Amino acid sequence: MKLPLSNLTGLAMLALSGVHAQAETPRQILDSYVAQAGAASATRGETLFRGQFSGGRIARACTACHTDDARAMGQHVKTGKVIDPLAPVAQKDRFTDPAKVEKWFRRNCNEVLGRECTPQEKADFTAYMITLK
Repeated sequence: MKLPLSNLTGLAMLALSGVHAQAETPRQILDSYVAQAGAASATRGETLFRGQFSGGRIARACTACHTDDARAMGQHVKTGKVIDPLAPVAQKDRFTDPAKVEKWFRRNCNEVLGRECTPQEKADFTAYMITLK
């Protein structure tokens, strides 16, 4: 069955609008975690970012891959893969796609902490990242 060109154009526009509907700001991402966890603390987020942990599978600290400055390029400790800056001020698309944010929290929290991050930890970490200028 062939669709008229006007229907195809409408479907294409609908598909494209869905892509943009998922883009959010780092503040919106933070707000979604705050809604789950309560207030966020950038101070606790910095402590999480800089902390040393014993439960991780690969890294013992976020800074092992992301360096002490989240605005700088990093490098994965095991694979050597270059990592773009973590802070949104240096990498404009950071903390703008909820699915990607969740994917990377899940993966990185397991690598560093040996478990998934709590909503509170995600809120605090995101709060810290968006305070960096």
